[in-house]
Amino acid sequence: MIELEGVPELIDPVMVAAFEGWNDAGDAASTAVAHLDREWKGEVFAALDAEDYYDFQVNRPTVWLDGGVRKITWPTTRLSVVRIGGDKPRDLVLVRGIEPSMRWRSFCNEILGFAHELGVEMVVILGALLGDTPHTRPVPVSGITSDPDLARTMDLEETRYEGPTGIVGILQEACTHAGVPAVSLWAAVPHYVSQPPNPKATLALLNRLEDLIGLRIPLGELAEDARAWQLGVDQLAAEDSEVAEYVQTLEEARDTAELPEASGEAIAREFERYLRRRDGGGPGGHATDGGEAGPYLRDPAGRTKPPMPQRPEAESGPQESSSTEPEARDDEGDGPEEPSKD
Repeated sequence: MIELEGVPELIDPVMVAAFEGWNDAGDAASTAVAHLDREWKGEVFAALDAEDYYDFQVNRPTVWLDGGVRKITWPTTRLSVVRIGGDKPRDLVLVRGIEPSMRWRSFCNEILGFAHELGVEMVVILGALLGDTPHTRPVPVSGITSDPDLARTMDLEETRYEGPTGIVGILQEACTHAGVPAVSLWAAVPHYVSQPPNPKATLALLNRLEDLIGLRIPLGELAEDARAWQLGVDQLAAEDSEVAEYVQTLEEARDTAELPEASGEAIAREFERYLRRRDGGGPGGHATDGGEAGPYLRDPAGRTKPPMPQRPEAESGPQESSSTEPEARDDEGDGPEEPSKD
């Protein structure tokens, strides 16, 4: 039984979801939803029962002290609502948590139950994967849907992916079968600098989300963080000739693939996007330079340069502009695991 006492009637609500884990390279997607929640001061109104969906040996609870009293925080998925005013008000329902360990169908049904009760008009699921993309170029973001009508009207790719999937793919298909319009946005994170955070990928996801739902998203310091991140990776890559050579190879491949896209129509779209963000005030677009490198540029092992690039296994990714669902990989590059079955 879903109880929504205290939740006001929402205006044209859109649900935006992201899940830590397999579908969240560089923590880009979950950080994007956390940014929305922080900037718009989201109010949590529900949390899924952790006992139903999580293996606590995989995602362990944490103990903390509150005024000398020991308390436990359980890994779960929480829902919050943000109310956005202005000339065209629209509310968002934010879903943020960890990819569940089990009972995925029940998990998706519970999320859809909230969407139905709140009158959600569309579900947007954010994800990020490791790919053959250079950190020096704008982050590729693919918009994917299983709904052919939605693909046509919103200029999205209709997925043709076959293979292992994560909770992003499962939730999108659950929405489709339930008749709820659903889109997934995938950002490609350079596999040779995969350690989180990746503010440039987070910024790219928010920019694409902004275009999709027609809302001006306050970016705060995210654009400056993205510039600092790129400058730091530039410096680290320059310290190793093999890494620098590999990045140059990726740049050449990317530029060659995108050459046909440098049309007048594509340039006009980017200029319109720039004008919309400038009129709203504050920085926007993809950051490419400036700033100082932050401490997050070093990975947990204490290396002072990006890990040596390994040619990744073949996979379908958004940088290819394909119509398939991207196949995500974990940060260790070991490849995906089959999702748990009920």
